[in-house]
Amino acid sequence: MPDLGELIRLSRRYGSDKDFVIAGGGNTSFKVEGRMWVKASGVALAEIDESGFVEMDLAALRAIVESDLGGDPEERELRFKEAIYAARLRPELGQRPSVECAVHALFPHAYVVHTHATYANMLSCCVQGERLCRELLGPEVVWVPYTDPGFLLAKSIAERLQGADASRPVAMLWQNHGFVVAAERPDEIAEVTERVLARVRALVPSTPAGGEPPSDELLERLLPSLRGAMLARGWASVLRCRTAGPGRAFADHPEAQRLASLGPLIPDQIVYCKSFPLWLGMDEDPGPALDAHLAETGYPPKIVLVPGVGLLAAAPSAKEADAAADMYEDAVRVALGAEALGGVAPLSQRDREFIDAWEVEQYRRQVAAAGTPGRFAGKVAVVTGAAQGFGKGLAERLAADGAHVALWDVAEEQAQAVAEELNRCCGPGRALALRADVSDPASVREAMLGTLVAFGGIDLFVANAGILRAGSVKEQPHEEFERVTRVNYIGFFLCAQAAARAMASQNARNPGAWTDIVQINSKSGLQGSNRNGAYAGGKFGAIGLVQSFAMELLADRIKVNAVCPGNFFDGPLWSDPQNGLFVQYLRAGKVPGAQTTEDVRRFYEAKVPMGRGCGVDDVYRALVYVVEQQYETGQAVPVTGGQVMLH
Repeated sequence: MPDLGELIRLSRRYGSDKDFVIAGGGNTSFKVEGRMWVKASGVALAEIDESGFVEMDLAALRAIVESDLGGDPEERELRFKEAIYAARLRPELGQRPSVECAVHALFPHAYVVHTHATYANMLSCCVQGERLCRELLGPEVVWVPYTDPGFLLAKSIAERLQGADASRPVAMLWQNHGFVVAAERPDEIAEVTERVLARVRALVPSTPAGGEPPSDELLERLLPSLRGAMLARGWASVLRCRTAGPGRAFADHPEAQRLASLGPLIPDQIVYCKSFPLWLGMDEDPGPALDAHLAETGYPPKIVLVPGVGLLAAAPSAKEADAAADMYEDAVRVALGAEALGGVAPLSQRDREFIDAWEVEQYRRQVAAAGTPGRFAGKVAVVTGAAQGFGKGLAERLAADGAHVALWDVAEEQAQAVAEELNRCCGPGRALALRADVSDPASVREAMLGTLVAFGGIDLFVANAGILRAGSVKEQPHEEFERVTRVNYIGFFLCAQAAARAMASQNARNPGAWTDIVQINSKSGLQGSNRNGAYAGGKFGAIGLVQSFAMELLADRIKVNAVCPGNFFDGPLWSDPQNGLFVQYLRAGKVPGAQTTEDVRRFYEAKVPMGRGCGVDDVYRALVYVVEQQYETGQAVPVTGGQVMLH
């Protein structure tokens, strides 16, 4: 196998630039000695390595294009696909070749790069595109009229490549599709690409800016309400809101509704965004609007445009919603550029319907929508105090169990590191870190707004953040007592208040649905704690809040419960060598005769009938129980190894 390093670098260069490739679009290839390596379907160029390329037989691919596959479109494309599969040199790997691999094989050049470059598509989707291509770009760029992807496109490209000279780069502009450059060396591809696109950039005005940012009150009202209406219809579990950038500018543009009504511009827009967005007024009831959109188009909206707010992308996962938002924002730029160059030329209804039904694009949708199953799939959870300890462990388990998770913590950098790891292991966009001081009303509101903008609403709020400062009632400073109370007691009130408002708005549009607020309390909320009055008092008080909130929020279908863990001896709260409870209790003389932190640990382990401290899995099982139990609210569930028992 030859060194594919240059091909990988070339692929990642364009695949990681949204001016060229969005989501899984684009293709690259390399040829040598009768073989070709081409990007496999479902593989993203931005992260591709050797395993992402399919090794193909060049002669076999070129022979397909010269064959007669019949006149029936469905049969023709099926035979085309089967012939491409047969041209794989290593079929045992099970890779799916890109349908465009036959086109790549037709170029005599070593390297081929096909992108959906934004500035190129401003020409390819313009009513004056062919003329402008000829006058602006000259003979260096070949215009290819729109043709159905697959066999017919390959035949069209073959005609235009007859007699092509491999010693000179070739560039093609495919109408309503994209931009292709072929050359013997990667640097030639880069040089041709930049020179061609620079000519278009010079003629197109920049995308206009949007208006003033929407108010926090508007977003807090709109987002959970719209998400609830979509959940009620089984359509989407995540809303990504973009209140700035091309989407916001387009939502406020005076010609936007007319341009959007013309239809999609390129096949990828259909795949990721569907053909038409939903337009929604900022104070409009989303339910009837969603139903009307379904009746008119036959599908739920992937993109929602709200004048005065911006662009919202709806999908089962943040990854899929981000792809839709990126794709539509690119389509916005293309449409405004094409309009400035002479007018927008969208795909025809017939071409839209062909793409929507094409098996290749259905496969790409399945790849884009692939997610992690689990008992919390489709749910959005918030975990406070998520940078370490129980909070970190619960966030990790919720994400692994399918949830999208917002990690709130005052230690923003630590929370960000946790979120990045969750996104690596559980999928892009699954976790979000937000700075939040739960004792500060403004900070809580800002974190809640960030959560709503990222995910649209919440289904589970885990109020875990807490602090502990041990000390005698005779000696503990007032400021220390007050700080513990503000975080553990008032902080829970502030978080529950913010969560309840969002959940009530969401549930009002989703009849029959229930959401949950769960406070991670403590065994010290069930029985007193010697020389630990500030902590125990706040936790006792929080149980009172849990019971009171549970009674009030039943009307909004919000359950409120508490989980009361025993001592998490292995967590930083206890084991931190500087400020952990073992150190604090040793200093405070809370354990008679203790000389070391190990003495303190053994003392507390001996108090537990099960002989060990509480672990994250113990708490997570209790959390799952109170969420799944539909007939309990206002409960405080002990998880103490028998140290505290219900009575």
